[in-house]
Parts: sequence; C-alpha cells; structure tokens
Amino acid sequence: MATDVLDSVPQNQVTDAKVGTFHEIRYWADEPPSAFVQRERETIEKVHEIYGNSLRGKEVPINYLCISGGGSNGAYGAGFLVGWTAKGTRPKFDVVTGISTGSMIAPMAFLGPKYDAALKEAYTSITTDDVATAQVLPALLGRSAGLADTTPLKRLIARYFTQAMLDEIAVESRKGRLLLIGTSNLEAQRPMIWNISAIAESGHPKSLELVHQIILASASIPGAFPPVNISVTADGKSYNEMHVDGGVTRQVFLYPPSYDPRKVDAAIGWKAKRTLYVIRNNKISPEYAVVKPKVWDIAGRSIDTLIKSDGIGDLFRIYAIAQRDQVAYHYTSIPTDFTRESKSAFDKAYMGALFDAGYAEAMRRNPWNRAPPDL
Repeated sequence: MATDVLDSVPQNQVTDAKVGTFHEIRYWADEPPSAFVQRERETIEKVHEIYGNSLRGKEVPINYLCISGGGSNGAYGAGFLVGWTAKGTRPKFDVVTGISTGSMIAPMAFLGPKYDAALKEAYTSITTDDVATAQVLPALLGRSAGLADTTPLKRLIARYFTQAMLDEIAVESRKGRLLLIGTSNLEAQRPMIWNISAIAESGHPKSLELVHQIILASASIPGAFPPVNISVTADGKSYNEMHVDGGVTRQVFLYPPSYDPRKVDAAIGWKAKRTLYVIRNNKISPEYAVVKPKVWDIAGRSIDTLIKSDGIGDLFRIYAIAQRDQVAYHYTSIPTDFTRESKSAFDKAYMGALFDAGYAEAMRRNPWNRAPPDL
C-alpha cells in the first residue's frame, strides 16, 4: 500500500490488478452479470456456514443503509442517525455503503449507536483546518496534484477509524454483515467498491493502512484534494492506481444492478424481507442563487448543479433496482426549509445547525420519502 511514484497500470491489465496479498476485497461496480456468479455463490456459502439450513422457509429481515457524499453536509446524515437512535426505531443494518463523506459515517453507522457520540463529535466540532491545508501556489505551479494538503484529513481518519474499530468490523463480517465503500478509479473512469468487511476479516497486517487509504480516496475531491495512489501488482509488476472521490462516478450506491439477490434467496430458501434506507447529504430541490459573471463563480455554480442532478439520478437508479428486487425504498435529504449558509468548507456553526436539523428530521413521525423526487 505504499504510495511511491510508480507507473500506471497498463490498460490491458486494469481488470487483473491486485492489492498486495489481499484476496477478494474489491470489485468494479459496473461489472457484467456473469462476474457476480462467484459472489452470489460466496454469499450462499457464507449464510450456510453461519446458519446451516435453519433459515429455510423463514421470513428474514435484511436492512440496507446507503450514505451519500456531501462534504460538510455529512452533518445532516450524522444528525439523522443519532436522532434515529433516540427515536428508538433505528434497525441493525446488514449492509452499509458509503461514498465521500459517507465513507466517514458508514463505519460508525455499521457498528451501531454506541458510536453516536463519536459521530456527533466528528460532524459538529471540526473546522476546515482539521481537514486540509491550502497549497494553492504549489498546485498552480504544477508541484501538487491538489489545491489543498490532506495531511490533516489523514490524521482525522486515523483518529476516528482505529484498529479496535477494524476488529469490531471483522467480528460483524463473520456474521455475514457487509460494509462497503466506493471510490473512483480515475484512469479507468470506473466506480470501485471496496469490501471493508473482508479487509477487516482478513487479518492482514496492512488492513488498517489500506482502509485509511480507501476512506481518504473516497473523500478526495479532484482538483481540491490530491488523488490517492494505491499500490497494486499485475503480471508480477508493481503499479499505482489513482483513486479519487467516489462521488465522481456515484453519489450514493446500493449494489451493482447486475447483482441479483433473488438468486441467493432461491438457493438459501429463506423469505427475505428487504428494506432500503438512503441518506442523501444534500438538498434535492433547486435552490436559487445570484451568480456573478466571473469564471470561478460560473464554474462553481455549474459543478454544484451537476452534482445535485447526478445525485437525483442515483436515487432513480437505486429505486429501479429496489423495484426489481422487491426492496422497500426509503430516502431522506436535507429539508428545503434549512436555509443557513456555510461560511467556509467546514463551518463548525453551520455543521452544528445541520446536525440538529438532521436529528429533528429523524424524530418526525414519518421522515422518509418512498419514491424519488417528482415520481
């Protein structure tokens, strides 16, 4: 996992690249159906190993939680989860996925309410200085791959994602639960899904280091933050893969459309009752704002609009999968009546207010939308 400067993986070997001696810890999110036959078999074998045939004919609840990107807007998701716990209706999730800021939230959400205090602290006490240090001039001179140095973010990730947490994830992985984090392989232009549960369960001495790299990559906004180089091997040679924010290819994800859980159901013989919860750390509805006729203002506003539209598209994509697989669909997003503006990338006052808004939204009688916007 060292990040020495190495050559990029040759195009004809991209799909064969492996991370050290790790085995089956990641896959492309856009793989064809045939690629998931083995994964379906592994799931079936895992369930049989844990439960034998005791689940045959029984109704089994399976809960999914998908947490989107959104930078400091992750405070909404953090507040919602803590409020959900306080309300007393938060289930135990069998599968948790996270992208960008969602990759920071996902491990704590996966391990349950005992991490709520840490979740609140992480999204109400940090400032921009805790995440990155500006290095504009080196970036403009071509000496840096990002406008900011993410050394503070690396420290923050290490502070909240510890070896003890990794060990707990390994225990839950042995029960059949999954924690997945998404990054974008920039050179391949493809979404990558990392199985954090499998990494934790592997017991590999480099597991913690790799997970830290994955979370950093998932949150590394291209241009603003440098990409994360992950060392891989292909055909006996060492290369670097360039990974950036998972939001470049997906704002939020469930599982690849080519994966069919109904085949797993048929093989196990259980009656799966699947429920999906999506936390979108952004607003869904359009927001009016005066744009100055300047390059940076126009570009910034355009990117914000693109991200919002892309996020809505992901809600529809996930809805289509849920409809096909008979998964009960729920999503929440930042309420339209939350109008406070952030004064910096990570404004502590803004994040505190947004955390409270998320908490209050979770406490409402019915905080969930059952279909994508305007459908």
